[in-house]
Amino acid sequence: MKINRHAKILDLISRDDIETQEELAEKLNAEGFPVTQATVSRDIREMKLTKVTNDRGRQVYKVMQGTETGMNEKYLRILRDGFVAMDMAQNILVVKTVAGMAMAVAAALDAMKWPEIAGCIAGDDTIMCAVRSVDETLIVMDKIKKIIAAGTPLHN
Repeated sequence: MKINRHAKILDLISRDDIETQEELAEKLNAEGFPVTQATVSRDIREMKLTKVTNDRGRQVYKVMQGTETGMNEKYLRILRDGFVAMDMAQNILVVKTVAGMAMAVAAALDAMKWPEIAGCIAGDDTIMCAVRSVDETLIVMDKIKKIIAAGTPLHN
């Protein structure tokens, strides 16, 4: 349940400007995740979320960007838990996920900041990743296969 809640938090903060713990708790409750403000506070700390100034000058929650390669365990777990299958069409990588997990998995892929991926678009259970070339699509697929198979962090 916690991993699904964390995935939903990533999804919510990636598409909405959420300014308070109470606002995040309301959105989670509306999405079927019964939480209290104390639970949200703990989740924010565990996920290392931080507040940043958005383009309207408001403080909103975002994932803390550290100096690491972007491969922290939270993203790896979301990728592993949500991944179902993948296929390529030239330089487009199509990733199938568990229903409702595509946005969280896409956010995790984007957060990994792999230079091969230009960006991801997610639906409910499908992600389209625009990869810079056919050869780089194969590289990304190999990285994902290693994460899924080994369950250990990869480094660029």
